[in-house]
Amino acid sequence: MPTKKLVLGEFLRARRARLKPQDVGLTPEPGRRVQGLRRDEVAERAGISVEYYVRLEQGRDHQISDQVLESLARALVLDEVSCRYLYRLALPSPGVAADSGQPRVSPSVLSMLDQWSTTPAYVFDRNQDILWANKLATAMAFGYSLEGGNLVLLHFMATDEGRLDPKWIENSRAIVAALRFYGDPDDPRMQEIVGELASRDQDFRLFWAEHEVRPFTSGVAPTYVPGFGWADLSWQALEVPGGHFLNVKLVDSGSSTAAAVAYIAARLQSPSIEE
Repeated sequence: MPTKKLVLGEFLRARRARLKPQDVGLTPEPGRRVQGLRRDEVAERAGISVEYYVRLEQGRDHQISDQVLESLARALVLDEVSCRYLYRLALPSPGVAADSGQPRVSPSVLSMLDQWSTTPAYVFDRNQDILWANKLATAMAFGYSLEGGNLVLLHFMATDEGRLDPKWIENSRAIVAALRFYGDPDDPRMQEIVGELASRDQDFRLFWAEHEVRPFTSGVAPTYVPGFGWADLSWQALEVPGGHFLNVKLVDSGSSTAAAVAYIAARLQSPSIEE
């Protein structure tokens, strides 16, 4: 059975469990044991039979119409992002799982980034494998911004102390939600990443079980700058040709972090500069 169908069922169950009867205008009867909505309540709200909805949660339905998907989205009170994820799971995704190899970064993107000598940036794919990083990004976070690394696997290498930082927890949820949102459950590479982390990392298992979905947008991430220590760097993610994403580090002008970035950039351009 295709993994996507099973993940669709898991997603429906997770979202059903989140909703309380009061959230959808229902009055819970006395002694109700189910915290979320029951299958029959979702089916009735979506205008489909309970038997059909059960098949969806079990991953046994082969094709779902747009009308049913729209009804399910309304029944489960999904936002726009969650709706997009629902459709991605339910509908065929030609060309995604059938890729014969990792497409290279667009030459036009590389040409543009060659001109960014003072801006840390790297390119990654939907599984958050790093495909390319400029010298400044690599120098600022050696071991974290290297081609061939994976942002999810690297993030969950954090120490127990580092995991106590609220920013680490926030970024963990964002990274996991993005992996689920963009990844194809039938993609062997995604299965490899999820399988490895699920087998050894309790925090990942917790975040993955939340079934949050979220696209890459922007945020703040702690970054170790050699010679200056840890600094909170803002970042912006942009979609670029080839189905890839560009992570750009943003530095506030006049800040101590800006001075650190400028110093490292100058050293890269003139290696003779001493620390």
